[in-house]
Amino acid sequence: MILAAHADGLTWSIAGAATAGVIARPWRLPEAIWPVLGAALLILSGLMSWQEALTAAGRGTDVYLFLTGMMLLAELARCEGLFDTLAALAVHWAKGSAGALFALLYCVGIAVTVFLSNDATAVVLTPAVYAAAKAARAKPLPYLLICAFIANAASFVLPISNPANLVLFGGHMPPLMAWLARFTLPSFLAIVATFVVLRLTQRAALRQDVARNIVVPSMKPGGWLTLYGIGATAVALLTASALGTQLGLVTFFAGGLTAVVVLLYKSEASWVVLRGVSWSVLPLVAGLFVLVESLKRTGVIGGLATALSHWAAQSVESATLGSGALIAVASNLMNNLSTGLIAAQVLAQSHPPAAVTDALLIGVDLGPNLSITGSLATVLWLMALRREGQAVGFWEFLKLGALVMPPALLLALAGLIFTA
Repeated sequence: MILAAHADGLTWSIAGAATAGVIARPWRLPEAIWPVLGAALLILSGLMSWQEALTAAGRGTDVYLFLTGMMLLAELARCEGLFDTLAALAVHWAKGSAGALFALLYCVGIAVTVFLSNDATAVVLTPAVYAAAKAARAKPLPYLLICAFIANAASFVLPISNPANLVLFGGHMPPLMAWLARFTLPSFLAIVATFVVLRLTQRAALRQDVARNIVVPSMKPGGWLTLYGIGATAVALLTASALGTQLGLVTFFAGGLTAVVVLLYKSEASWVVLRGVSWSVLPLVAGLFVLVESLKRTGVIGGLATALSHWAAQSVESATLGSGALIAVASNLMNNLSTGLIAAQVLAQSHPPAAVTDALLIGVDLGPNLSITGSLATVLWLMALRREGQAVGFWEFLKLGALVMPPALLLALAGLIFTA
């Protein structure tokens, strides 16, 4: 028993150190290094065999395929000038108003998140928003923040809006109409609350007018093909979700096919696009899957499941609010992909009321708006920012997230209780 306790403590220490590395980024090293290093330490210490680690990493195959497809689409859009054209159109429609441009980009962010997922908002929309701010001759950060916060605030409108939704519900995803009945009001409240607080915190930067008379560049053929590919991907994802099919292979096929069509049309080699993709996110996700698998073996899952069952038996409303808030905070300590995987195991053992399950999902999706490494989407957003020469620090984001996330979370959970 003493040896088991020691092994559990060592496992949690390694997982905690890996998470801290992602958050702090010592020596400015890429985020992916720390989960991969943590997984390697688990193997070297004998806490996991390499075969077990490989099996755990293999459980993320659908996520890897999904991210690869989305990153291919984003890189195509950047290379083909799609972002430049759409950005110029957004600035033109804003008619010189920074507030109007902010609201317009926020609405676009909602649409991209709902129909293409929050990871797509981080990967696809962030370069477009940067291009829009550049075309408007405005400070880009207030507009870039939209991509980070709406990616999480709108991520439970539909099942496909966040891959974490699929992880948490697993093979027990509610039918689409049942999903809408349960999450429409909480989603609306979260989206509105996030907009209001974000808009108020950025009001000083949005007082200045933006450029009005700009030239809207014509779309290149490759840009049109990429736009059609993104549209087809959205339709394919909605169809796959309705049929209960995994989304990774669908997204990978759509992104790969779009890339092949565009590159064949232009007679270019594939490396032109492939070298621009942020491949480091894939080992980051793989490392997280391995770390979570190691935590599942510590016996904590069973304890959490028992505690949740007792809590829900005493008061469903209290368990709904409390569990949603607790997992929201936990998502910032160990990334919401990890907490989503753990929550799925807890739910499988505890079988709480639907309201408690829904609260956990809202906490996993919305909680990461507190800190910069709370969700995979925000990590992807950071990578996209660095590519554009922008940077947002941990404390800078946390100060803003502490204002934006709590009211949105409380309103969403209250809406959930009201709906139930």
